[in-house]
This record gives sequence, C-alpha cells and structure tokens, in this order.
Amino acid sequence: MRIAAFTRGLNCFSRIKTFPYPYGYTQCRALSDSKTIVSNEAVVPVLIVGAGPVGLVLSILLTKLGIKCSVLEKNKAFSTHPQAHFINNRSMEVFRKLDGLAEEIERSQPPVDLWRKFIYCTSLTGPVLGSVDHMQPQDFEKVVSPVSVAHFSQYKLNKLLLKQLEKLNFKICTSEGMEGLHSHFLQGRELLMGHECVSVSATDQCINVIASFLKEGKCTERNIQCNILIGTDGAGSTVRKLVGIDLVGEKDLQKLVSVHFLSKDLGDYLLNERPGMLFFIFNTEAIGVLVAHDLKEGEFILQVPFYPPQQNLEDFSPEICEKLIFKLVGWELSDVDVIDIKPWVMHAEVAEKFLCCDNQIILAGDACHRFPPAGGFGMNTGIQDAHNLAWKIASVLQDIAPASILNTYETERKPIAEFNTALSVQNFRAAMEVPSALGLDPTIANSVHQLINRVAGSVLPSVLQKALLEGIFKVGRAQLSESLLNESNPLGSSRLAKLRHIFEEGKSLQLQFPAEDLGFRYLKGALVPDSDCEVGAPEAPTGHRRDFVPSANPGSRLPHMNVRVLSAVRNREIISTLDLVSGDKVEFLLIIAPVEESYHLARAALKVAEDFKVPTKVCVLWPAGTTNEVEFRSAPELAPWKNYIDVVEVKRSSDSLSWWRICKMTDMGAILVRPDDHIAWRSKSGVSGNPKLEMEMAFSAVLGIKPVNVEGTTQP
Repeated sequence: MRIAAFTRGLNCFSRIKTFPYPYGYTQCRALSDSKTIVSNEAVVPVLIVGAGPVGLVLSILLTKLGIKCSVLEKNKAFSTHPQAHFINNRSMEVFRKLDGLAEEIERSQPPVDLWRKFIYCTSLTGPVLGSVDHMQPQDFEKVVSPVSVAHFSQYKLNKLLLKQLEKLNFKICTSEGMEGLHSHFLQGRELLMGHECVSVSATDQCINVIASFLKEGKCTERNIQCNILIGTDGAGSTVRKLVGIDLVGEKDLQKLVSVHFLSKDLGDYLLNERPGMLFFIFNTEAIGVLVAHDLKEGEFILQVPFYPPQQNLEDFSPEICEKLIFKLVGWELSDVDVIDIKPWVMHAEVAEKFLCCDNQIILAGDACHRFPPAGGFGMNTGIQDAHNLAWKIASVLQDIAPASILNTYETERKPIAEFNTALSVQNFRAAMEVPSALGLDPTIANSVHQLINRVAGSVLPSVLQKALLEGIFKVGRAQLSESLLNESNPLGSSRLAKLRHIFEEGKSLQLQFPAEDLGFRYLKGALVPDSDCEVGAPEAPTGHRRDFVPSANPGSRLPHMNVRVLSAVRNREIISTLDLVSGDKVEFLLIIAPVEESYHLARAALKVAEDFKVPTKVCVLWPAGTTNEVEFRSAPELAPWKNYIDVVEVKRSSDSLSWWRICKMTDMGAILVRPDDHIAWRSKSGVSGNPKLEMEMAFSAVLGIKPVNVEGTTQP
C-alpha cells in the first residue's frame, strides 16, 4: 500500500527539531505527492489533539473509513458544562451515518414544544415582552432532509460519541491508567485523557508531538510520531499557537460569565407556564440570558455580561450567583444548585490558514474558526469540517488520491467558515436590537466601560471604579422600571411598539438558517464546476431565516428524496438518497436514470474508477411506480460490474416533483457524489462526447489524479 511518505522508521528522530510551547516551529519540510509513506508501527497514521465533539466525530469517521487514529485530550475528565446545544440539520445528517447516533439524540432530547421558543420578559414570573417561535411546519415534514434539528447539550453528545468509540474498540485511558498501552508507540484507537500537547515539530517523514501528563503526581512527557496531526482543541487551540497560525477578525465582541445550575422547581414551573429554549430577562435589578438545556431535568445556563477589571470572578461566587438567579426568576428558589461558573469571551475570527507543513498539520472546528454562539454555527461548522476532512485523509492514506487533495479542505471549508462568521455576527447584532429598543444600547454600555478603563483606570482606585460602573449601569436599568415601561407612558409605549415590530419583522436573534445550514456550497476544490455557467460569490448573509432550495450544482450537498430499494435482499426498504453514500468506506456514487446512454456512461465510469483504483458505485434511480422486475434490466446493462443498486422514487404525493425535476436536470443527466454527500460532477442532460474521457476528466479533477492512457500507464 502506498501511503504518502510521512514515516520511515525511527530514523526521523535524528532530524527532529523541537520547539516547545509557546513557540512555533520555523521550518516545515514539504510533503509532496512524489513521496511515498511507508507504513510503520512506530507512527500512528493520524493523531487528533482535542476530544470535543469535533475531535470525537472525526475519530469515529476516520475509524469507520479504516484509518487508525489516536486522540489526546488535555483534561483528565470530560466537562459537564453544557456549552453548545443546538444541532442543525446537516450535522444531524452526518450523525445518521454514525450507527444510529441521530436516532439516539432524537430519543434523548427534550420534546420540541419545550424548546421551540425564545421568550423575552422582565422576569421569569413577570410580564412577557414578546416571544418568537423558531419552528415552522416544514421543519418537521422531512421534505428537504431525512432528519430534523435537535436541542441536545454538548456534554451529553460527548457521552454518546464516547459510546460510539467504545463500540469501535477505542481504549479510553487516563494518565494514571496507561499500563495497558505499549510503552513507546500508540497503536491507534486510543483516547488519552490528561495529555497536553506541548511541542510540535516536523521532519521529512513525520510529525513529532510531545505530550505532557501527570503520572504518580509527577510531570511526564510522551513522544508521539504521526503521519498527520489534526488540531481540534478548541478556540484557544494549542496546536494553532504552536505552529504559529494567526486568527483574523473581530476580537472581544463581548465578555460574559456562564453560570451552570440546577433547579427542578424552576424547570417544573417553566415546563408548565412558559416553556422555551432561551429567556432574555431585563429588569431594574439584573439583566441576563437563561438557556434552558433541559426543563424536565431542571438544567440551566445563565449568561450575564462581565466587565473586567472592575468586575472579577469573586463577584460571581455561588452565593452571589444564587441571588442573581433569584432576581431574574422573580422569586427565591429553594433548590438552586450552582454547579460551575466560567468566564468567556465572544470572538468572531477565522484562521489565516487551515493547513501547514505541506498538509501534515491541519486545524478543524473552533481551532480554526470561533463565532458568536448566535445561530449555533460553532460546533456545527466544526462537525462539517470533520466530515469534509475524513474522506480526504482516508483517500490519501489508502492510496486513492495524492496528498494534494488535502489542499481542497482549506479551499472548501475556509469560505464557509468566513461566511458563517459573518452570519453569526449579524445574528448577534440582531440580538442587541431588543435591549436597544428598551433603551439599553449595549454599544453605549461597552463605550462607558472603555471610557472608565481609559480615563478613570489610572486615577481612581478599583473600588471606586467598580462603584462608578455599577452606578451607571443602575441608571441604565432604570429604563426598565414598570412606571416607564408600560402602555400608559408615551416613551414606554413607543419602546414596546418598536419591540413588537422587531419580533414581527424577524429582526431579533434567529435560531434556524435552513438555506445556510443545508445549502452551503463549495465553489472550488474537489469538484468540477458546470462548464456552462460562471461561479460567482455566494449570496451575502441576510440575518433572516431563508428556506432551503435543493440544488444539484457541483459543490452542493446531494438533495434528499426518499427512495425504495429494489433487490431481493432489501426489497421495500425505504431510505434517503443520502443513505446511498457509504459511511463505512471511501466510495463515490454515480446516480443515473435507466436510459441506454446513461448505462453507457455508468460502464465508462466504472472502468475509469477501476483504472484509477477509486471505489465507485452506481445508483440506477427509477421513476415512481416502477415495479420490482426492473432490477433484472440493470444487471446485463452494467455487466460485468456488480457494484450498483436499483432504487425507485417514493413521492410524498402525486404532484410531488420527480428526482430529476428536484435537481433541475433531465433524466438523461448524471450526478457523481463524493463520500461526504457533496456533488463532485454532473452532466445536466447527458454527455455529448466520449463518456470514458469525460469520466477520466471528472475523477482526475476531483482527486488530482493524472489521467491513465489506454495501456494503463499514467500520462505525463
């Protein structure tokens, strides 16, 4: 097996230059397509640093594709801080490929009626200023996707992902319990807890990583060699810092304190009186946003503004946080249990590059993009990074594609990250419209804070600075008094009318963005753009919910339609077109209609794929109403190849569009789908020239493989 030359035994130690944290390395020797990776048990093919959702999903995807990988996590145990909680359509589609994960999330999440709304109020027991229902009927009809969005806390998702890894025979090891591991080498399928990456260096053959961990109370270092290093270690990524990659964008949009607490009494009250996902609370004593992670369990996160240095974490002790919760709830709860208190800073930044050292070191997830949480794009974008990256790494290590295909990861994913950053910032700004309408302009609060820092910071003692800041904010919160904020007061009535207009026009914080969630499209990369149309820049984000319109343009995610499998073994089984793409191996899918020209194209595609050693399957998609006998037609048409499947459309109603109408193509067309469900190439209405040459061009362009001539040798 040719695996690009990342390793050549332990000789690489003689050429390693180590640059310990926080310095980056200054030189990377290139990994070119002309080199050959030699398999070596001393070198783990892929090392993932960071065991958050992105790292865990990536490790599962790679393992299912047959790639050995190991994971390092600096924390000794997984956090129970809920963090991210909204899983969008596309991520749920990825989870459907992970052995029932999507179905388990759907069973475990709270009922949708308990989290579909955002509620704006003066307290949780006080007047409601407005509410927004973010779910629409089509969100449950599964017309454009086989699965719906979900509300499921990150730490619960991590538990399910760990169960998946254990089913794949991963060993979850603590730093104190590593006797079962090989003394020097990782074998793959290990997750090492309490291991912090402290140094990274590169050689001609491998990446050398030094991980620090505590053993019997002493700091110990472990040297690990890998072919590919992937940093999925979050917004403060150590890997990113070690290799010297900068972030570009807006820093310090807002500082907040996150308070994780439990209260069954509050959960029961909201469950019965005003269920919702987010509660935006504004009153004269306090302002905060309450995230209801699970009303039945009474699990919440309270987000409150944080203004250091005048405020510090001592101002948010458990006792003070309890009092703050009581002010926002409207009564003193008897069962509040404050679990955790964390400060955090909101940024909107994207890494200058996602790969370095000639593609041997790669960033994914928050390590290469960090967004405001508005719209839930952070974790979801990272999961889709992993989905894009996994099949490309597997293609390189399994000798299906040259190492240059990894370049397309950045080419495709960086524009998506930049777009989602802009959309998240836009949505965050929309969230600020509500307090602004109430007379609490957050930009003024931030300006006041900056002014105090700049002018009074060097003159007034910290105690007086703190008192001044709180006094100014108290005056601001007076805008929320009942005497002012009511319909009888002209100013209050005007503000309430403005608030209603914001909600009616959809100008407040939005939860769902179907057009961006399912409709993101790669314009360049491992794909062949249509030759008859120019590829322009993506439409700028609007900040408003837009419905998703399926597309079969190259770079788009394959449209969903239910189909019935026609075979003696799986007859009558109804699946999604997305299920036709394998999640267990690197395999392309060619979708055709049962017409002679398309069968001819399919035979040519299978021959080219065989020459290129690219696993490929053909799907013959029959029109609705076709009977089972048709399966006997495809066999002689595609002989001698047997890697095909016959399916028939399952229409929702008699007037539903056919598959080819959904794709805006004729049934003379064909679609080549990548292992990540995105369209690599298509012919809208048939191939006019030589089908074999057309498919050679398609596979060559997508994978970066040089064409093969009739004698089977690579062309220069």
